[in-house]
Amino acid sequence: MSKEMADQKEAGGKEAYSDQIKESGKEEEPPAASSHGQGWHPGGKTARNSRPEPGARPSAVSTMVNDPPVPAMLWAQEVGHVLAGRARKLLLQFGVFFCTILLLLWVSVFLYGSFYYSYMPTVSHLSPVHFYYRTDCDPSTSLLCSFPVANVSLARSGRDRVLMYGQPYRVTLELELPESPVNQGLGMFLVTISCYTRGGRIISTSSRSVMLHYRSDLLQMIDTLVFSSLLLFGFAEQKQLLEVELYPEYRENSYVPTTGAFIEVHSKRIQLYGAYLRIHAHFSGLRYLLYNFPMTCAFVGVASNFTFLSVIVLFSYMQWVWGGIWPRHRFALQVNIRKRDGSRKEVQGRISARQPGQEESTQLSDITESYSTLQTLPPS
Repeated sequence: MSKEMADQKEAGGKEAYSDQIKESGKEEEPPAASSHGQGWHPGGKTARNSRPEPGARPSAVSTMVNDPPVPAMLWAQEVGHVLAGRARKLLLQFGVFFCTILLLLWVSVFLYGSFYYSYMPTVSHLSPVHFYYRTDCDPSTSLLCSFPVANVSLARSGRDRVLMYGQPYRVTLELELPESPVNQGLGMFLVTISCYTRGGRIISTSSRSVMLHYRSDLLQMIDTLVFSSLLLFGFAEQKQLLEVELYPEYRENSYVPTTGAFIEVHSKRIQLYGAYLRIHAHFSGLRYLLYNFPMTCAFVGVASNFTFLSVIVLFSYMQWVWGGIWPRHRFALQVNIRKRDGSRKEVQGRISARQPGQEESTQLSDITESYSTLQTLPPS
């Protein structure tokens, strides 16, 4: 019985073992080949060295792993650094160039302005003339006690002179005279100007005759009727403006400068509203061009200064930065030769100065050597 039971157990174990083997065989059957052609490996793992089929596409993962990486970012960074350095250098050069041009332009304008201010004299000078006269005579008479006299200074603020040396001036006196019966009955009268220098010394005198313009009674009546409205409201006056040319071309003497002028009207019955002394310069040559064509002359002057300064700056830059115009080799050679000659002369002087001492030292050395030899000899 025991044997039969053992045989049955062995048979059941074999059947169970065979069933397990079949089930495991079913589970471990190879799957169907994929469309990508990848092989199968027992245990459900793909083979490492499996090759794809000829018509199959390689996977994206394999291409990213197998292809070498392209340093695009590094190249872009290097290019960016190079371009930034070039841009910075160009910007710096442009800034230096712009500042240099601006400085040269400013210096050119300053030089032209200084030249114009120092070379061009005062074009026109207008000074009021205040006449005075004596009042110590009989006031019952309509005549003045003396001729009207005025003193006009030809210096600005007591220091700057109005007139420039060598420049011709036209000096005129403007008189405002009312058309009164007294002035119409004056006829001709003289106006005298006397220019003086320091200390009140008279250096020039000129006299001119003056007279009111004649106007008949009918003409005066018509003029009054036509301009009656303006005369009533004060926009017009019945007066005449007389311009007396005292000097057509007055030139200033550099050794005896003019500091003022005395003006005298030779009439005791004259009636005046006012008077003005006008000094106008007559220009010729370069001053004529500067006065009549200021913008053109300014442009030409500034451009000339700018060109001259630019050439100087360019040559200086080429010489001190590049060193290509006047090389310093010859100068350096001359300096070296001079230094060598000087050093040789110094050495020769030192040798000549030391020779007497050397002779004495050689004599002393000979004496000491002879004395030492005498001491070494044995006594006889």
